[in-house]
Amino acid sequence: MNKRPGHVEVFVETGYCSFCDRVRNLRREEHHLGTLVRTVLTCETCHRTLSSTMGVAPAETEAPANEAAADAAEVPAAAKPQPAKRAAASKARPAAPKTKAAKSRTTKPK
Repeated sequence: MNKRPGHVEVFVETGYCSFCDRVRNLRREEHHLGTLVRTVLTCETCHRTLSSTMGVAPAETEAPANEAAADAAEVPAAAKPQPAKRAAASKARPAAPKTKAAKSRTTKPK
């Protein structure tokens, strides 16, 4: 199943901007429109669009999700990490409340 319509994936990669004539961070946005994908490549420095293309969205496979579920089922309960205990968090020192002097203005208003 493809991504829902209107979903946008953003990737930042390093590349050459022909407007800046330098190596810059380039922003690639993939707008999922049903079975189509609009890919827009822009420079993050000069905000110019370097390319804009339309293509067919790649079909997603459900095999990796099923393999991950199968791998999780094989791990014994003793090997799973235990959640952190709250006692360690309660030992942390609470922040000291600000005194009235710290809240007051230090300079005289004009």
